Amino acid sequence: MTRVRDTGLEMSVNPRLRWVSPRKWRLWALPPASLAYVLVTNVVAVLVTVMASLHVTVSRTEWVWFAVLAAASLLHLEAARSIERRREQTGEGVPYTNLKSLWVFTGVLLLPLPLVIALIVIAYTYCGVRIYGPFVWHRKIFSTATFVIASACAAAVLRAGGLDNAPRVPVGPWSLVIVVAAATTWWLINYALVVGAILLSSPDTTARTALGDLSEQLVVAAALGLGIAVAALEASNPWVVPVLMVTVLALHRDLLLPQYQRQARTDDKTGLAAPTFWSQVVVAELSRAKLVGGNVGVLMMDVDKFSDINNSYGHPAGDQALQSVVRVVRTEIRRGDLAARWGGDELAVVLPGTTSAELQMVGERIRRRLANTPVSITHAKTGKTIVLEGVTVSMGAAVYPESGVDVDRLVLAADAALLAAKEAGRNQICLATPCDNGVVVPPAIPVQAHLMRRRTDIPS
Repeated sequence: MTRVRDTGLEMSVNPRLRWVSPRKWRLWALPPASLAYVLVTNVVAVLVTVMASLHVTVSRTEWVWFAVLAAASLLHLEAARSIERRREQTGEGVPYTNLKSLWVFTGVLLLPLPLVIALIVIAYTYCGVRIYGPFVWHRKIFSTATFVIASACAAAVLRAGGLDNAPRVPVGPWSLVIVVAAATTWWLINYALVVGAILLSSPDTTARTALGDLSEQLVVAAALGLGIAVAALEASNPWVVPVLMVTVLALHRDLLLPQYQRQARTDDKTGLAAPTFWSQVVVAELSRAKLVGGNVGVLMMDVDKFSDINNSYGHPAGDQALQSVVRVVRTEIRRGDLAARWGGDELAVVLPGTTSAELQMVGERIRRRLANTPVSITHAKTGKTIVLEGVTVSMGAAVYPESGVDVDRLVLAADAALLAAKEAGRNQICLATPCDNGVVVPPAIPVQAHLMRRRTDIPS
C-alpha cells in the first residue's frame, strides 16, 4: 500500500541489525510537529493492538486461514523481491504503493484484528530482513502503524454494517456495499496518514508532490479488489489460494514494474519526458505520419537569460522558474502532445498532426503567456519571495516533412531555428526553412510578424 520513502543509514557489516543508541535515533531529528505526529500514530496503533487483543478468541478455521495468508504473503514478497528492492531505491518524499495491502485486507475480511496485526508485523519484518536495503527504523514502524490503524478502521466499518462474523465476504448487494466501503476506508486512512507525515517532515514539499501520482493508486484498488476475491475463495476452499499466486505475481509485474520503468522515462525535476523517451515517441509519430501523409511539429525552447536567475537568486530559484515554465507549456499543448526536458533550461515539444502555421500559433501562445505570467521564486540566501513579471523564451520550430524527414534532422532544424531566434534578440519564434536533400538551409525565418497576420489556431 502506501508508505513514506526511506533513506539508508550509513552502517557497516549488517546495517539492518546494528545497534544504535536511542539518543542517536534519527526520529529525534524530525521537526517537532512531525515528531509528535509520528509518535501519536505509533501510540494509537499500540493501543489498538492492546484493546483488540483483550478477550479475543480464535477458532481453528481462523488459524488455518491465518497460516495460508501468512505463507502466501511471504511467498509473494520473496518472488517479487528483486522488483521491490529496485523500487525501494527510487525517489524519496512521495507515497509508495505495493501489494501488501492485498493480504492484509484479505485478513481483515477473514481474521480477528489481532491476527491481522500479526500478519502486518510478519510482512514488514520479512521485508526488513529480505527485501529492504539499509533503512530508517522509525519510518518502517510508522508504516506498520498506518496499516494497523487502517485495518482497525476497516474492521469497524464491517461491524457497523452488520458483518460481525467471519467470513465477511459479499453475499449480496448490501454486503458488497459494506465490503467496498471498508476497502475504501482502509485505503483512505492509510493514504491520509502517510501524506500527512510527508508534509510535516518536509515543510518545503508541496501538497501535489506529497500526494504523488494519483494514477498509481489504481494499484491499491486492484490489490484491495483482489483481496476481496481471495477472501471469498479462501472461505470456501483455502487450498485453492496458492493457485492465485500466479495471478498475484503477474499483477505485481504488470502494474508495479512499469511504474519503475516510467520513472526512468521521466525527468525528476520537471516531471516531463526524458530526452531518450521523447525521441522514441517522435520516431513513432514520424512513422505514423509517413503512412498517412501527415505532419509532425517540433518546438525547441530555451529560457532567455536563465543563468542570470541562477546567478542572482540561486539555483533553487532557477528550478522554481523552470517549473513555472513547464506548467504553462503543459496547459497550452494538447493531451496527445509530449513535452520533454531536453537539457538544462531547454524544453522540446512534439505536436503530431501540426502544420507550420498551427505550430507557430501554439508557440506564440506559449511565448505570450510566459511573458505575461508572474513567477514567484525564493531567494536562496535571504529566503525572501521574489516575483518576476514574466519569463521570456526563445523558440525554434520545425515541421515534418518540410524541415526534416527523421528525428535527428527535425531536431537539428528546430535547434538551428532556436539559435536564430536567440541571435535575433530573444523572446521570439523562428521557423526552420525547408530542407534540401535532408540539410536545413539557414537562416531560419522569424515568424512574429507572420503570426500577427494569421488567425488560424490549433485546439488546446
